[in-house]
Amino acid sequence: MRPLVVVGDALLDVDVEGRSDRLCPEAPVPVVDAEGEWVRPGGAGLAAALLATRTAPRTLLVTALGDDDTGRRLAELLAHDVRVLRLPLEGETVRKTRVRAAGQSLVRLDTGDGRAAQAPLPANVERSLRDAGAVLVSDYGRGVAAHRGLRRLLTDLARRIPVVWDPHPRGPAPVPGATLVTPNDREALGFVPGCGGPEQAAATLRREWACSAAAVTVGANGAVLADGDSGSVRIPVPTGAAATGQRPDTCGAGDRFASAAAAALLEGADVTQAVRSAVEAASRFVAAGGASALSVEESALPRVDGDAFDLAERVRRQGGRLVATGGCFDLLHPGHVSLLRQARSLGDALVVCLNSDDSVRRLKGPGRPVVPEADRARLLAELAIVDAVVVFDEPAPSQVLNQLRPDVWVKGDDYAGADLPEADVVRRHGGEVVLVPTVDGYSTTRLLQDAGR
Repeated sequence: MRPLVVVGDALLDVDVEGRSDRLCPEAPVPVVDAEGEWVRPGGAGLAAALLATRTAPRTLLVTALGDDDTGRRLAELLAHDVRVLRLPLEGETVRKTRVRAAGQSLVRLDTGDGRAAQAPLPANVERSLRDAGAVLVSDYGRGVAAHRGLRRLLTDLARRIPVVWDPHPRGPAPVPGATLVTPNDREALGFVPGCGGPEQAAATLRREWACSAAAVTVGANGAVLADGDSGSVRIPVPTGAAATGQRPDTCGAGDRFASAAAAALLEGADVTQAVRSAVEAASRFVAAGGASALSVEESALPRVDGDAFDLAERVRRQGGRLVATGGCFDLLHPGHVSLLRQARSLGDALVVCLNSDDSVRRLKGPGRPVVPEADRARLLAELAIVDAVVVFDEPAPSQVLNQLRPDVWVKGDDYAGADLPEADVVRRHGGEVVLVPTVDGYSTTRLLQDAGR
């Protein structure tokens, strides 16, 4: 199955959790004794993370991230599950901080003014979108959905593959021909003021935006779907899927709805089936705690930099020595670990260039890889000796290395005498190629043969 690509504005969501049992003496406002800080990807980042961990493991995210603390932290969080294709950001990455006590939000603090720059569309972004099986546009009004190059490409894609558009009041209208648009009822009535309710708003938006269908979400009442000239229909929450409790956290419910609909369309569902699936998924998501359930405690999260290119720049600025190595790393085994350990010992940071699933298939045949690229990248990133992982689609990582510019490129000595196509790129930037001893008896091919595959 071809990948699902999320396009949109990613941000960092932070929850400061605590307790409050007194008022501030200077003003009648509650005092919160903070007990912990929890972080997670927000906006399009949350939509992509939900897809990668729940329904569509081959998920890519096209977004704009800044080279700042918030952007780097967001990249770290995303790197565990999502392959990120970056656009340049003008300004600082957006961070939204909720201060909560006893499960109740008291205030939200927003920082960061970043907007996607109107720069030429990178080749890897265009290539990945053209290879997509479906696209979800998660617009948070920060410029990605308004990127002229992306809009031209999305308009073309909407003629051939499902395109789901989750709009934002400060963002542009969806591209014509979108398969499904998914505003909530408040947003929908803002887009078409004067409509009598979500049913009329859904039908009006479908006509005005020239999309195949519009689904207006109405919270605990499910959604209203307009997908033809016969008007709108209500799609209720299934029995047993509704949230219980007095104060369910609905943060992220819209992202869950849109991402579930996109995943269902990718798998071949029609629009009505996709919306029914999305209503149930969003309802169960809220019942399970909403976006907060995906958060990790800030102090407990390991500092693994998810963006290899940011890492490379920092190592260079600090006068360090950057090492890179590459391969398929399918069925991680002791030979791989030995190679990585030797490579890391040659410098101050190690980047692993990982063959994508398509690249592995071209090299190894239709039965490979055994482990999908997202899982292979996650396993490598969890190793203490690996500082960052970057996935590439070509047979050799020449384009990636041209951008990384490592001081050392490491391969196993089984490549002695081989013509490495990437070697010229490394040397052109002043780097060296080092061959290290391999561990006899270990290879993924041999392991699969021994297992009878």
